Amino acid sequence: MERALESRGAIITGGARGIGRAIARKFSAEGAAVVLNDVDAEVGAATARELGAAFLAGDLAAPGEAERLTAFALEKVGRIDILVNNAGGGVIRPFLSHTEESIRQTIDRNLMTTIRCCRAVLPHMIERGYGRIVNIGAESVRNGLWMHAMYNAAKGGVHALTTGLAREFADRGIRVNTVAPSAVSTEMVKDMLADRDVLPAEWKVFWDKTLATIPIGRPAEMDEVADVVVFVASEKAEFVTGQVISVNGGSSML
Repeated sequence: MERALESRGAIITGGARGIGRAIARKFSAEGAAVVLNDVDAEVGAATARELGAAFLAGDLAAPGEAERLTAFALEKVGRIDILVNNAGGGVIRPFLSHTEESIRQTIDRNLMTTIRCCRAVLPHMIERGYGRIVNIGAESVRNGLWMHAMYNAAKGGVHALTTGLAREFADRGIRVNTVAPSAVSTEMVKDMLADRDVLPAEWKVFWDKTLATIPIGRPAEMDEVADVVVFVASEKAEFVTGQVISVNGGSSML
């Protein structure tokens, strides 16, 4: 049976756990040679061992780290056909509760990691005349989710970067898209929803409101997000570029 990513070299950032690990598993199953990155060296290394992937720890928001990861990937798998910019994680709180530190963390983790990785990998893709960049965005950019204004500022930048890169590099054989999930049943979300009694009152209200925005009535499963990432990273999506593809259970519908 033909596999969608056979012999492709792929970098997946933020791949130690959660959505990143689900994407890495799908990529490995579809035949890709996977290189993982994460700031959590211990968990990232364990995930890499599980999948037979290469792993490099590092904070991709820091200057030089994306270039180091690119060189490492080329050394380990010889080519970079696919870059999945999954590294992220915002400080979710009301807008006026943010500090200078939390603002910088949110922008660095989500937007700067994506910018730096794209800049590091694109020269290699241009040279080869082929590339797939898949950014992980956020449904909250479209639906204005509670306590997400600062996070949306960062992820909205990722959405905007996607369209600009897609047009600029379309004639180089490079396709750039964003997959934008709504609430996802990651390990952290499962833990929060499993024991609502220990949640602060504002988070109980937040989760009730969030789930009420999803007509299907539940968070996405991680594999449901990963399946869409596999599609846009594959040859089947050759004519798809510059898109923000929602995996949102109907939270927004245009």
